[in-house]
Amino acid sequence: MLHASTPSSPMKRFTLLITFITLLQVAQCSDFIAVHHGLLQHIEPRTPLEPTAFEWGACDPALVADPSLTCSFFAIPLDYHNLSAGYGRLAVAKANATRQRRGSVLVNPGGPGESGLEEISEFLGTLRALTGGEYDIVTWDPRGVGSLTIPGDIHCFDDMDEYNSFWNGTIELTGIDMTGNFTDPEEIYALLAQAPVMQAKYEELGQRCLAHSSGKYLRYVGTAATARDVVALVDALDGPGSPINYIGFSYGTILGSWLINMFPERIGHIVLDGPLNPINLATKEVPFFWTGNQLRDADKVFDGFATGCALSGPAGCAIASEGATPADVNNAIQALLQSAHDAALKNSSVPLQSGLIRADIYSAMSWPSLWASLANTTYPELAEAVADESSTRAPLTGRRAVRASEPYNTPAYGPPAIICGDGVDQRGTSMDEIFQNIIYESGHRSTMFTSVWPLPFYYCPFWPVRAVERYQGPFNRRLQNKILILGNTFDPLTPFADAEKVTALLEGDAVLVRQNGFGVGSSPLNETSDVQLTSLVFLQHTTISDPSDCIIGLVSAYFINGTLPDNRADSATCEVDATFELFQHVNTSAILSGLGSTGYISLLY
Repeated sequence: MLHASTPSSPMKRFTLLITFITLLQVAQCSDFIAVHHGLLQHIEPRTPLEPTAFEWGACDPALVADPSLTCSFFAIPLDYHNLSAGYGRLAVAKANATRQRRGSVLVNPGGPGESGLEEISEFLGTLRALTGGEYDIVTWDPRGVGSLTIPGDIHCFDDMDEYNSFWNGTIELTGIDMTGNFTDPEEIYALLAQAPVMQAKYEELGQRCLAHSSGKYLRYVGTAATARDVVALVDALDGPGSPINYIGFSYGTILGSWLINMFPERIGHIVLDGPLNPINLATKEVPFFWTGNQLRDADKVFDGFATGCALSGPAGCAIASEGATPADVNNAIQALLQSAHDAALKNSSVPLQSGLIRADIYSAMSWPSLWASLANTTYPELAEAVADESSTRAPLTGRRAVRASEPYNTPAYGPPAIICGDGVDQRGTSMDEIFQNIIYESGHRSTMFTSVWPLPFYYCPFWPVRAVERYQGPFNRRLQNKILILGNTFDPLTPFADAEKVTALLEGDAVLVRQNGFGVGSSPLNETSDVQLTSLVFLQHTTISDPSDCIIGLVSAYFINGTLPDNRADSATCEVDATFELFQHVNTSAILSGLGSTGYISLLY
């Protein structure tokens, strides 16, 4: 979930390996253009828009690794309530059912901003296990994502020189440099002194995004429109009026909440894994419910990391010394943050500051399968960089809220465009108020991670556009069929309390399953254990968590025969597989047993 100072390699192009001359950018036309049998055909707009046919072909192996998958484009209106706004397209990938086909299951990996096409190959085996192999698995790059969907990535800069020049000298590149929880008045003063500069920058950023070539699409990347895209996809895949089957992870659960409440009569089998409370997004300013709600369990997850490290000892965790306690592991990490902070005070141009280290650590908290990599690979590199101010290690510039993509090879602002577009109208909130809130919540919510910066949520009070359609409730509609909600006991981003809230809103139409583990979401998409930590992008992750045969069994039973666990208790419970080790010889059960046995590290809970 970490970025280097230069953007990742340009987004790989997705192509349909069917014969065609060229594909015009359909969203720039007032008409509808589609690919049929290798030729471009001009089709007059229809009212209402009818489901379009897919032209499935081989996917570009550079983007979709599994050759068994097929890909297609799918036409959409930019605005379902105003077809004269023009049309766009979705890039779609499909894995056929391996058994007798029951229909399709659409999968959204989260973000927002995550590419379904880039993720599906990696997790296809687990998705098939979850659905029993009896459904086609379909994913897509939603609005605001990728270089092939239109509207796709949102760009605000022409090149990296322009980007770096714009943000030079600000916390956008360095993160917030602080130690403890803002107990030092000098740290409070230093942060608040940057408020006028950052507010001016964020206001100017919004205008840059509007003026850029993708600015005309900012109104059309909202989640309500994406929910309507899901309905159109299902109509085209399985027939008009067919039940909607859907799995959403993390922010994909916001899409799921919109979907089930906008179209309750269409609900088939729905799984929301790691849900956010949709009422917060519909009624509150995003920066404040982020710090006040979403981080409520973040320090507990960090305690789990420190406990597992201490239990494994130096043989399995490079941060731990022989006989170390969780508090000792925490002290070692705090000492590293302090050293980075001190180095930055002496020389503000040092390549690695404490805010970046803090963000690195937070990024890893969602991925228990990568905790050992953080401790044994990333942490020693960070320590070496701090010890040597002339280190050649590329500074981690904090660009965790954006992703680099074609054609400009600059960070894309799809995530804030989607989140802020869905959010409440501007309320005159100042950057000073946001910083004051961070300072307060650092002493009341998460001492370790409240100060992580930048994040896409913080753009919203200054973002100039809201989506042309926003769904703001109700969120307690009666559903055609019951849905399944999953959550982890300790989740650094989507706390289990949110899963409980969403379940309670739906009353008897939702069944909640708690996985007794760590990380975002509970579905055992754990096939990324070999992913390099530095390649992960914050808030653009699939909700990878801990492997659990129990979860696979419950979810597959739900998809195959509609069976749901008994929820007469508050929630059913699944344990993480005992064979899954977060550190050498340390599994989830061992960490849970040791967590807090000698007192929690944090004093805030």
